[in-house]
Amino acid sequence: MSRKVIIDCDPGIDDAVALMIALFDPRLDVLAVTSTAGNVNADQAFTNLQALIECLDPPRRPRIAMGPGPLSAPPVDSTFLHGSDGLGEIHLEVAKLHQTHSAEKLISDECRAFPEAVTILCLGPMTNIANCLQRDPSFASHVGQVVIMGGSVNGIGNVTPCAEFNCHFDAESARRVLHSKTTKTVVPLDITSQVMFGIDLLEHIPKGDSRVSQLLNQILPFSFRSHRRHLAQEGISLDDAVALIALLQPELFESVPMAGDVETQGDLTLGATIFDRRTVKTWTNNMEVITTVDVAGVRDSILRGIIQAAKATI
Repeated sequence: MSRKVIIDCDPGIDDAVALMIALFDPRLDVLAVTSTAGNVNADQAFTNLQALIECLDPPRRPRIAMGPGPLSAPPVDSTFLHGSDGLGEIHLEVAKLHQTHSAEKLISDECRAFPEAVTILCLGPMTNIANCLQRDPSFASHVGQVVIMGGSVNGIGNVTPCAEFNCHFDAESARRVLHSKTTKTVVPLDITSQVMFGIDLLEHIPKGDSRVSQLLNQILPFSFRSHRRHLAQEGISLDDAVALIALLQPELFESVPMAGDVETQGDLTLGATIFDRRTVKTWTNNMEVITTVDVAGVRDSILRGIIQAAKATI
């Protein structure tokens, strides 16, 4: 029986890879995909989401909806890694919709329709999930599980010295979600950054005219170039795809209960995730945090997912 999932994302390159794997995995029933601001602004994020769904054309199209992004966000810009359009400057064409649906309403409606049976995979800032919690006090009781790509346990960030991008971009929402009475699994940067791919990843993309292969051959070379130019890295990490595998194959990971919070102010610490790991702690555990990963197993799972999606889109 397939697992009902809502994917909430801010479509950059790693979001796109996670989406293409998820949409063609028979273990998942992707009910909806929603967008939020993050890697790109809210309008571009929804444009990317719509374009990806139309380009990939999965056999069962999920419902899509747009989130507004946070009321205020820190002045961060990740387009140097993802391109001005968020997808490696490929500028996918998409039809203009006369009406867009609200992400928080769609997420709430789907969770209410299938109480305690829906997993929300949160791959971007947690704005939409926080809005659902604020809009409906009973929302948390309808959610089965929230799997979050975000935060950092060791205190090393990727957008500031101590903050991971998603939590930094909307720290207030991250705090609200982590404090919520939902069942949460956090896949932190410490874990996702271990699963690196070298340029040989391009050789594993199936040859031919599949829609997935064509898309990957457009967006991944840009990612390798930008990581080398701006971060002096020869490889890339597909953080959001790792979070997807944590949902699909939890046996490849180990997690422990933790008590965590997010710093919502401070010139140096905005968005930093703090965990009470003292011998005698006073905070109450509020989430499962993944602490170890089978790197080879996760890398192989991502490659298999890409190959499976490519075969399905010939």
